[in-house]
Amino acid sequence: MPVFCQPPGSAAELTDSIGDAVSTAESLAAAAQMLEADPAETLVVIGPDTAADQALEFTAKLRLARPAVGVILVRAEVDVPLLSRALQSGVREVVRAGDPITLAAACRRSREVSRRLLAAAGTGEAAPLRDGKVVTVFAAKGGCGKTTLATNLGVVLSRRDGHRVCVVDLDLAFGDVGMAVRLAPVRTMVDALPMAGHLDTTGAASLLTSYRPGLDMLLAPVAPGDAEKVPPSLVGELLSVLRGMFDYVVVDTPPQLSEHVLTALDASAHHVLLATPDMLALKNLRLTLDVLDVLSYPREIRTVVLNRSDAKVGLTAKDAEQAARCPIAGHVPSSRAVPISINEGVPITLANPGHQVSQGITQFAERWLLPQPEPARRGSLFRSRDRRSA
Repeated sequence: MPVFCQPPGSAAELTDSIGDAVSTAESLAAAAQMLEADPAETLVVIGPDTAADQALEFTAKLRLARPAVGVILVRAEVDVPLLSRALQSGVREVVRAGDPITLAAACRRSREVSRRLLAAAGTGEAAPLRDGKVVTVFAAKGGCGKTTLATNLGVVLSRRDGHRVCVVDLDLAFGDVGMAVRLAPVRTMVDALPMAGHLDTTGAASLLTSYRPGLDMLLAPVAPGDAEKVPPSLVGELLSVLRGMFDYVVVDTPPQLSEHVLTALDASAHHVLLATPDMLALKNLRLTLDVLDVLSYPREIRTVVLNRSDAKVGLTAKDAEQAARCPIAGHVPSSRAVPISINEGVPITLANPGHQVSQGITQFAERWLLPQPEPARRGSLFRSRDRRSA
């Protein structure tokens, strides 16, 4: 049962917005006692008449003791300094008093964050750290299909062995991941700014938008000017925390080797370099490979994917390899089904897993990104017999 902390005489519409059944605590101490008595509860709403300093101190302690419990802070006035302090303390959202619709939506989002944290843990209160892999998808020329490949890789990887996957939209100024899968950007990367320097799994989980079981998205900012607010250091911090929460973190990037993209490449276990069979894209691919060599990125963690590889444009896959002076690891054919899937907001690997485009992406992921089965060891049968006979 959600806990609502507010002295007597609070407005009834607040409790109505929180849920059908609410436990009301007249003080933060009483709220703490209610949480101790109900270890399964994941939501606390602190009303506007509770002192801000006390509310933030309570939240900071709760964040360490019960990280899956979300705190919603209701205030008569909301300003930037308060928002910054609240998020630093671990408050999930700050809602202006007198806005029951926004409060109800914030409570729903907080419960979803708590659900994901507990689901990741399996059982218990805190999610165990994973050792996930960051996979960065990059092309130095726009229009090659980075977002399409990144979102579909997210689908493919999340369908294997119960993997948890996050797709990160690092195209901060013109990100299309949210539009490609029809997700409303309620929280985006810019909301991590107040948590910079002390981001944890609870804070990172509050930024995510769930797409389907096992697959979450961290969306790019949408307001003009927000892209410039996100420093590269925050990107590195986010990827580090997300690696501990997911098995795979797939990063969609803008078509330039910015500091943000280089930060993602630094954090990556695999670089997926994308091109199409046209000379401009292949020339840019060749320059990208040269830059990565100069920057001493290991060649063994990079693979090249040729999108629209069967397009009849006068260049074959062999021509593409010669132009780029590197082998092509993955081939994704062209099809009208791809723009149709984008317009419908459903990745083609989800809408039509048997399609040749889906198969091309799946085969690439299975060959280069997913763990390979270990070959059987010769002689193991004889060794086991020897042990039994010893």
